[in-house]
Amino acid sequence: MIMMRSFVFGAALASPISTSLAFVSPSGINVNAAVERSAVVCNNGILDSVRAIFSKDETSPTSSQPDGKSGGEKFLMAQSILLSLINDEKCFTTEEGAKKFAASCTPDIVYEDCYEPQPIVGRGKVEEHLINRALARGNGDVGFRIDKISDGSTACGFAWTWTSSDMEGLRGTTFVELNSANQIAYVREIPEPLYKPGDLIVEVLKAATADATPKPPPEYTPRTPKKANEVAKYLFNDVQGADSEEGMRFFDDSIIYRDFNYEEVLRGKAEVKKFIDDFSFPGITFATQRFDDGAVSTCFTWEVVIEGAPEGSAIKGISFYELDPDTGLITYVRDVPESGIKPPPLGKLARQFRPAVGVFQPVAIRSREGGL
Repeated sequence: MIMMRSFVFGAALASPISTSLAFVSPSGINVNAAVERSAVVCNNGILDSVRAIFSKDETSPTSSQPDGKSGGEKFLMAQSILLSLINDEKCFTTEEGAKKFAASCTPDIVYEDCYEPQPIVGRGKVEEHLINRALARGNGDVGFRIDKISDGSTACGFAWTWTSSDMEGLRGTTFVELNSANQIAYVREIPEPLYKPGDLIVEVLKAATADATPKPPPEYTPRTPKKANEVAKYLFNDVQGADSEEGMRFFDDSIIYRDFNYEEVLRGKAEVKKFIDDFSFPGITFATQRFDDGAVSTCFTWEVVIEGAPEGSAIKGISFYELDPDTGLITYVRDVPESGIKPPPLGKLARQFRPAVGVFQPVAIRSREGGL
């Protein structure tokens, strides 16, 4: 989103599961075998990347050792369950898959599908919602592709694309959090807005906050966190609004930044810094909400409150960051804000016109590298 300046880390990771281990999700899905199959679907060479990540010591920016200790591999429960549900069970494209997803949820699951006017609460309601959405896309060759997924254990997020035959269309990001029993307890899902205002959003926000009183920049203690989720927390909870130069030192020179308020991605540190500076003005409060525990990539939720706006009018969003596992620098970011109107009018029309892909003008399959 606009204020987001979210910093995403650039490679989808599969779970580093040894074939000697057997993990079963609450719904009875054998995620040990499933994830190894799913890894190939996400990205070639993912397992090799993960092995490289976990071969590093605990001081490495890509280290994901349990309890901060070296020598053992951290099992990525959240990531593994989702890869199995999405790639093997087809939870977002089939009725049986939707039932599997619901069976993996807590009875009081809260599912914030930000296309819908209100959150969906309860296992039965979530099952009904997912079945209806899957059936609405049709019985043809419809797919749901994971483009990137964070290496989270207690929670994780993923960037996705709707596909159909040789076409791809709607993109978005989803954040999922587990409870202590490894059941899905919370979901926030946001599809891309089909109308992307670009720089107009800056002018609108400046006009809306014209009477805001400037505040002194927050004080912070400089540090260099190594894990993805800790980098994101530092940048947004400590440094935001204080010093853009401090934030920019965490970006790789080749950073790719996808903010879905814009048609085109930002490339390189110069474009990203201008983007961050353009949205640095008083009257907007950016508040992070939930983070996953990803080490190389991370996903988190947030809301933006505009000073003087009515209570309850905060804009929700999700960001995904990805790091280079060798340098620890941010190489990819994806921000997606919810629509102010639900369902968004253009999004609703597109789902009626082309239900399989959810957009008016789909593109050739795999023509957008990494779902860009």
